[in-house]
Amino acid sequence: MDYYTLVFGSILALIFLYTTLAKLSTKKLPPGPSPWPIIGNIHLLGAKPHVSLANLAKKYGPIMSLKLGQITTIVISSSSIAKQVLKNQDQAFSSRFIPNAIQGHNYCEFSVGWLPVCPQWRTLRRILNINIFSPNRLDANQHLRSQKVKELIAYCEKCSQQGEALDISQVVFKTSLNLLSNTLFSKDLADPFSDSKVELKEVIAGILTEFGKPNLVDFFPILEMIDLQGIRRRTTIYIGKLFKLFDDLINERLEEKRKGSNEKSDVLEMFLNICEENPEEINHNHIKTMFMDLFLAATDTTTSTLEWAMAEILKQPEIMMKVQVELAKIIGKGKSIEEVDVTRLPYLQCIIKETLRMHPPAPFLVPRKVEQDVELFDYIIPKGSQVLVNVWSIGKEFTFWDEPLVFKPERFWGSDLDMRGQDFDLIPFGAGRRICPGFPLALRIVPVILGSLLNSFNWKLEADIGPEDLDMEEKFGITLAKAHPLRVIPFLL
Repeated sequence: MDYYTLVFGSILALIFLYTTLAKLSTKKLPPGPSPWPIIGNIHLLGAKPHVSLANLAKKYGPIMSLKLGQITTIVISSSSIAKQVLKNQDQAFSSRFIPNAIQGHNYCEFSVGWLPVCPQWRTLRRILNINIFSPNRLDANQHLRSQKVKELIAYCEKCSQQGEALDISQVVFKTSLNLLSNTLFSKDLADPFSDSKVELKEVIAGILTEFGKPNLVDFFPILEMIDLQGIRRRTTIYIGKLFKLFDDLINERLEEKRKGSNEKSDVLEMFLNICEENPEEINHNHIKTMFMDLFLAATDTTTSTLEWAMAEILKQPEIMMKVQVELAKIIGKGKSIEEVDVTRLPYLQCIIKETLRMHPPAPFLVPRKVEQDVELFDYIIPKGSQVLVNVWSIGKEFTFWDEPLVFKPERFWGSDLDMRGQDFDLIPFGAGRRICPGFPLALRIVPVILGSLLNSFNWKLEADIGPEDLDMEEKFGITLAKAHPLRVIPFLL
């Protein structure tokens, strides 16, 4: 055998070996569409990725792999596999895939939402749970939330008297903002009766809008230094504005404490006390980052859920009539609703569950990342992969839900299906150790606001739009918002 024959044979053998190993490696990945050169499968996402990926899952299965630019992405579209990822193998899937947009001001390095599971994350999570979301703290602050709901109803009454339409998302956003700001700082940060102080709403909306945009840097990390679309630059400006507000509030409180004129017992006070007593646990960077986490997570998701609930109810007037009958019978027509009343309003609770099934605020939850190769069923999830749990798709599985594309609150009548991360057919808040820490507050305030709006007024769509003509188009982002604002006119019952 001459030299060239040996070389040629060796090359053929290497090619065969490489091809075989590549095929074996590919077989370990979950099935998915063939990627295009360079862009991978980005072209398949479309304007509504949650819908596009749900449709792809019908072809490739409930665990699917795609190549989004340089990033291997695993999409979970069934409750059984979601349970495996979020519960049984929770630890392996507990890290976050960090979007480039949130890296300004080192936000992700202090955020309980974005930190990996580590001692610092556990400390921050414990501080949040004890000082804000524990049953005792929620009970202690109930009067603040009740007052803000009454202010919302008063504003709606004013609109009713003047025959004016109101934007549900705008008034609910301001109410949510003030619910939170009073809990944290003992003061309003928005005036629901005027358009003043709208900048804070614009800043929060700006951050969420930038977060929700497809960012080439997230698909091609090699472009990180360039920031081609300017998303990180704009987000950094917005984050800076929020941090300045929180710095001002912290400094104002410290000055009050120095003068001995502070008598508040809100969350800010408790956080500052922890800083003084246990400075190794949290500092001012942690405090303002936790405040930002809370404002970003609580205001937009609450607003989105309530706007969708009102839209679905207006779309089917018989649902409004049924829930108003329940409210009149249990609470009394026009009377205030308190959080303790919610357990006595089963149909109202069914409406909330159905809204969160049809319109989960975060259709993919928060993206996860695996830090090492992970075996999932018969597949290997490669180190560095992004993992998306499509809860929007899970909420519409034909194998579990009867008529899943129809808004039907009655499906939950008499059902013990829970939204607290134990029943994986309905996980709008996620599950496992990374479940949304604010869900206990959401499950208290969302039904109270919705029930109060429905028990105080009848509602009509602006410009005499009929229920059948109500636009229900979705707008994809970090939250699943209604594409066109819901404008309605309240009438006193």
